[in-house]
Amino acid sequence: MIKRTLYFGSPAYLGLKMGQLEVRLPEVELTDTLPEHLKKSSRQSFPIEDLGIVVLDNKQITITQALLSALIGQGCAIISCDETHHPTGMLLSYLGHSELSERIHDQLEASLPLKKQLWQQTIRAKITNQAAALAQTTGEPHPNMHAWIELVKSGDADNIEARAAAYYWSNIFPSFPSFKRDREGDWTNKLLNYGYAIVRAMAARAIATAGLLPSVGIFHHNKYNHFCLADDLMEPYRPYVDLLVYRMTQNAVNDLPSSLTTEHKKQLLSLPVIDTIIDGKTHPMSIAIHHSATSLYRCFAGKERRLVYPRL
Repeated sequence: MIKRTLYFGSPAYLGLKMGQLEVRLPEVELTDTLPEHLKKSSRQSFPIEDLGIVVLDNKQITITQALLSALIGQGCAIISCDETHHPTGMLLSYLGHSELSERIHDQLEASLPLKKQLWQQTIRAKITNQAAALAQTTGEPHPNMHAWIELVKSGDADNIEARAAAYYWSNIFPSFPSFKRDREGDWTNKLLNYGYAIVRAMAARAIATAGLLPSVGIFHHNKYNHFCLADDLMEPYRPYVDLLVYRMTQNAVNDLPSSLTTEHKKQLLSLPVIDTIIDGKTHPMSIAIHHSATSLYRCFAGKERRLVYPRL
């Protein structure tokens, strides 16, 4: 089932009522002259079990503990944004799977050679999708990208990822030949950052649902990063964000905004339902990333040797 993504960018009261997320608007609720039946008609409700991601992007949002508990209990990822409207935190369930302790044991006991092989597969899948994205944005095949795919060794010992990335970012946005990937950069970088945050949330949610620890990566290791494994798993999905951002920037080449609008965020929040092809079948990204997380667990458990990733 495709889970919904809800975005709240205005003041709101969010609570739990009869198993549903209820949205109440402060400007309506605090108006004493408004009849109660009109107040009730302005309230919206969403079934908790239908929700996959909830984005909180306003300092005047009030959310109840009962609702938080219900959302987490259903495996929903809750994203909090800062004053610049960029996602800065995420809340996930600890109760990812009924076999949680066994699966975490398999994850922690995974051998270094296995992790290196999984990272090799991840980087090959990422560069493959980057090559496909470049072909779409430039109309050229870029054979060097395909050659680099074959050069990726176990653990990417020669750091082919970095070589491919340098070429990729120099060419992915033909309308901006001087573009540089910078987390603190221009509007295009802000779009990328926001899109990656959505994909990261999907990856973290899928990992928790598969009964794995998002903080224990196969390559990314940082004691301050609670989502190392999510950062690993999302790598081949990044080009989907890049391609969406490319299409968004094409409509604003001559007049780049300085900040993200609600419409920009709305387009980026469509990422969970973007079609992806994984194992020969078409699935929304939110479903595909669950297949990737499940295959990752099966690799940890010794049941498979191949990670399942999408092909752009």
